Amino acid sequence: MAFGKKKTETMANYQESAINSINSFANGTEITGEVKSAGDVRIDGKLKGNVNIKGRLVIGATGNIEGEIVCANCDISGKVSGKITVSELLSLKASANIQGDIITKKISIEPGATFTGTCKMDGKQENQNFGTKTDTKEKSQTK
Repeated sequence: MAFGKKKTETMANYQESAINSINSFANGTEITGEVKSAGDVRIDGKLKGNVNIKGRLVIGATGNIEGEIVCANCDISGKVSGKITVSELLSLKASANIQGDIITKKISIEPGATFTGTCKMDGKQENQNFGTKTDTKEKSQTK
């Protein structure tokens, strides 16, 4: 039994460290294929393929991605050609160059960043909350 507990604890520690780890692709690295990670990823090299990250994706100034991106948060300083889907915050730094469509909840764009494509922001929940507050305010004014 003690052996089984150690193995379970070791696996839990491994899974936790995998989620908290940062994977990095250095400048000069070229990868063709799909990248999936439960943790954070930084790309300073070139990637041809799709990226699916549960954490934060950072694309450095020398980073170049040709493919679809799906992640929770994303900071882009490099070049991306393809669709970008971010569930929380997308930050386009001044050196960012985006060719493709963006779907995100929030976006931050620094002066100098270039973007060619469409942008769809998911603000439905905020609008619903706003409408509810307005209705309540209107009802209290009529009393």
